[in-house]
Amino acid sequence: MATNLAASLPGGRVTLADCDVEEPNAHLFFPDKEMIEEAEFSVPIPVVDEDRCSRCGECSQFCAFHALAVFPGEVLIFPELCHGCGGCVIACPEEAISEGSRKMGRIHHARAGPADLVWGELRIGEARTTPLIRAVKEMAGCERVIVDSPPGTSCPMVEAVRGSDFCLLVTEPTPFGLYDLKIAVKVLEDMQIPHGVLINKSGIGDRAVYRYLQERDIPLLMEIPMSRRIAEIYSRGGIFIREMPEWAGKLSDLWTEMEEMIS
Repeated sequence: MATNLAASLPGGRVTLADCDVEEPNAHLFFPDKEMIEEAEFSVPIPVVDEDRCSRCGECSQFCAFHALAVFPGEVLIFPELCHGCGGCVIACPEEAISEGSRKMGRIHHARAGPADLVWGELRIGEARTTPLIRAVKEMAGCERVIVDSPPGTSCPMVEAVRGSDFCLLVTEPTPFGLYDLKIAVKVLEDMQIPHGVLINKSGIGDRAVYRYLQERDIPLLMEIPMSRRIAEIYSRGGIFIREMPEWAGKLSDLWTEMEEMIS
């Protein structure tokens, strides 16, 4: 839906920011893209000067994530646990800690027609995604930004939708879809982000999702039917509104409706 929305917007530029940094794939739907920029992404980590360190332990006591451990002979640093807050630098009374850097991934910027594409690619083995997601959103400096959120409702999703004017929740009319939808709605309500729902694969499953939306007064903005043709286009890496132009106007109207709900 993010790629189709980006391809359907009339006039002006739009940025599509793929924040699923563990498995970014939105750019694959734009094979004619022109690469503009690629850059390494790094996060700060502490560097200890062993000669100045008095082994007082103030840094490890301060760190809520246990990224430092102080022993009589040395200070151990666990980079994967460090959140880069810089608190240990401030807490050290001997000024024995400075900030170094550690590579976490890469950020890519490309252009495809009127759309700018920005995506992050996390290094294999990295556990934390939120710093890279923040960096991807910072690079997407256009007035109209479509954020393709990671799946689920954990920290990556929360960081991706943080600060959004509106969130379009894509679900399907099945018990599994309803279960995930309820959790996502609760997260967005806690974050006070306006939201609406798009039902994909309509025509399968049951009516429980529709009843839930009616009971909670959540707007149903669009339905996309279970369609073999759409699935085939998607499986080839295509954007279905380009091969089914009758849908382009519908998605453009969807964008307009979301803008009206925001205003």
